Amino acid sequence: MMSTPMRIDDYSFGRIVISGKEYRHDVLLYRDEVKEWWRERGHHLQLKDLEWLLDRKEPPEALVIGTGRYGAMTVPEEVVQELERRGIAVQVKPTKEACEEFNRLAAKKRVAGAFHLTC
Repeated sequence: MMSTPMRIDDYSFGRIVISGKEYRHDVLLYRDEVKEWWRERGHHLQLKDLEWLLDRKEPPEALVIGTGRYGAMTVPEEVVQELERRGIAVQVKPTKEACEEFNRLAAKKRVAGAFHLTC
């Protein structure tokens, strides 16, 4: 039996509410798990920053990356290409739009989220 997918209830600068629980740090989100997320190089995403999502028996079919309120986090093209090579569809958007896209996809497929909450 598949559990009800998590839903992002609200997002504002530095704050996200997921299935009724508030978080005030960047998060990775997959299935029914939320993990505090730190990147090795801050505003520069690297593949190893996503290991928690990738090292699973059943990795996500899609990954929505929120780059921050103002889109300050960079997502190198080689990271996107490697994820797609692994069969994961990737969308990169400012975090508000990324949250909306995550909710749209969550009802249809195994979607993960990587959300930078501030700049």
